[in-house]
Amino acid sequence: MKEYFSKEKLKELENKLNINFEDQNLLRRALTHKSFANENSDLNIKDNERLEFLGDSVLSLSISTYIFKKFDDYKEGKLAKIRSVIVSAPVLAEKAGELNLGKYLLLGKGEELSGGRNRDSILADTMEAILGAMYLDKGFDFAFDFIINNFRSFIFEVDNGNYIQDYKTMLQEVIQKNSNNRPDYEVVKEKGPDHNKEFYVAVNFEEKELGFGKGKSKKEAEQKAAQHALKQLDN
Repeated sequence: MKEYFSKEKLKELENKLNINFEDQNLLRRALTHKSFANENSDLNIKDNERLEFLGDSVLSLSISTYIFKKFDDYKEGKLAKIRSVIVSAPVLAEKAGELNLGKYLLLGKGEELSGGRNRDSILADTMEAILGAMYLDKGFDFAFDFIINNFRSFIFEVDNGNYIQDYKTMLQEVIQKNSNNRPDYEVVKEKGPDHNKEFYVAVNFEEKELGFGKGKSKKEAEQKAAQHALKQLDN
């Protein structure tokens, strides 16, 4: 796999992550999407899905440990809500975007052409794979410190009620597990004077209405429609 990654790029990413991997094959694997491995099956290259699985657990345990100690008067339900947001795809994708992880990914040609380098689901999965690789290379304490240093601000935004969950992205992630198509948002009604309008939005997928929401702006109404759709899909 070495020939597919330049030493300069790997070193650049290590500097961003503030880590020197003892086993750089772990980092290479964390950056290898299944589309590349599938297109080059004759090379017997391993993708990052197993590391993603491991990283998900490392992230969850780290966040759980931190908030358990930090908020010692919070009940289980409140702790669970904070954790669920922090380990969600939108937060992981946002952090991956800050680190520009898409720049370092190894993608198949089809995934590259379809914009996979900037796709939130791929970025979130890559972030988890990086955490898995970090854990294997440096141990839990190192991974824990990295996670808390990088996700602490999200934790306090969620706790203070200042982090707005991106339900539209979350809905798209759910849908794209089984389809390459995207949901459509349609303003079905506007009500009230210009200075105090209320927007009514429906979210549709493949000609079926998934959810409905209303808000003081189109953006708010779309988020509420996506939130409603997610609840409907969970039922």
